[in-house]
Amino acid sequence: MEMIFVDDAPKAIGPYCHAMKVGNLLFCSGQTPLDPDTMEIVGTTIEEQTKRALQNLAIVLTGEGLTLKQIAKTTVYLSDMANFQGMNGVYEAMFEGHKPSRTTIAVRQNPLDALVEIECIAVIGES
Repeated sequence: MEMIFVDDAPKAIGPYCHAMKVGNLLFCSGQTPLDPDTMEIVGTTIEEQTKRALQNLAIVLTGEGLTLKQIAKTTVYLSDMANFQGMNGVYEAMFEGHKPSRTTIAVRQNPLDALVEIECIAVIGES
């Protein structure tokens, strides 16, 4: 196993790495809508926050030479299932036709009161 830290991604807000590489799999920690420079939540709507969370996930993937197209599975944590439709629209647009398997869960609270957090498993060497 190899711990992955990506300089351009938002810093971890706890004792964890951005991702863990195990064989040809990359297990990415959940990304919230943090601005990597200011470490502040970006946006007030689910659409804005979903876009930033996915951009942050893409930064982690790029650090390992991957894109969103190499994601096999995502888990989306919403603070309110009423935000599902707004999240889903941005999610679909950002994945540009790629449809990894996904689980969406409503949680009581995300870190820093974010509306969304997204984690993934990506496959290295697949496109």
